[in-house]
Amino acid sequence: MPNNQNSKPKRRSSKWLLLLIIAANILASWAIKPIMPYVQVPAENLAGPLRLPVMGDIYLTNTIVAILIADVLLFAFAFIVHRQLRSGDLVPHGLSGAIEAILEALYNLVSETAHKWAEWIFPWVASLVLVVLVVNWMELIPGVDSIGFLHEAHEGVPVYETQSLLQMGSFNLSTITAEIEPLGEEAHGIGFTPFVRVASTDLNFTIALAVTSVVMTQVLGVKAAGVSYFKKFFNFDGVMAVFSKTKEKKQFGPIFAFTDIFVGLLELISEFARIISFAFRLFGNIFAGSVLLFVMGSLVPVLVQSIFLFLELFVGLIQAIVFGMLTLVFMSMATISHEA
Repeated sequence: MPNNQNSKPKRRSSKWLLLLIIAANILASWAIKPIMPYVQVPAENLAGPLRLPVMGDIYLTNTIVAILIADVLLFAFAFIVHRQLRSGDLVPHGLSGAIEAILEALYNLVSETAHKWAEWIFPWVASLVLVVLVVNWMELIPGVDSIGFLHEAHEGVPVYETQSLLQMGSFNLSTITAEIEPLGEEAHGIGFTPFVRVASTDLNFTIALAVTSVVMTQVLGVKAAGVSYFKKFFNFDGVMAVFSKTKEKKQFGPIFAFTDIFVGLLELISEFARIISFAFRLFGNIFAGSVLLFVMGSLVPVLVQSIFLFLELFVGLIQAIVFGMLTLVFMSMATISHEA
């Protein structure tokens, strides 16, 4: 009975809080007209260029800022877990308990799949899963893709109408139009660049992860099978047997002798195809989710976008798991010799 009595005030307070959120959203959408953000694939530059001798001009983009924030969060999580382990508490709880549960589930999956190579594969799989998960979930943080700075519009950059932006605060229309007047009479607006943009919506980030996964798969293959691992791609045993005078020549016909070369070519192509598959799968899903949130937030700014935020919560988790599991499968396959 006491528990039921105490639950009633909590239910009432939650109802009032929900009504307050709805009222605040309605008031905000009436006072400030929603603006559809500009959708573009390349990341926006925040600072630069930094001229380097070999690499050329380097810019600080808003996706690099997102990666740095994700790295700081991951180091903070690692410090929290390490601190609790040193405290001697045998039962993890809170954030460290959740992280330990995730890592334990990943390790059990890796050990069941890779067996004796689990200790070598697990750090790579766990790192990829955690990095992709944190980066994807940054899309749910308020201010990401929505807080930035206004600047003079120039060619190749989206232009927002000044009239809609004037409703937000104290902007001087005469000053803004004077700054962009040299661009032409049709350019009547200002540009906007967010400080932070989800890194998974940048192909540079997803391709870098894909290359890391594929390259380390080849490293593991060489570590497990030695130089003979490359026979998976370049196998000329059949051709050499045909032109030799040994008894093995009878095992190979004129057609089957070149089968291994053709199969090796397909295997080589598939390795490069994995990079494209890894990169565009992650990029396409997260980029599409960001566009969906932009559109729904500009069309129906009250509560509807929250439904899609829950959807993006699961999409970000699923994409992180898929990226890690595919890496696990490919690394496990690399440990098996070509003859086997």
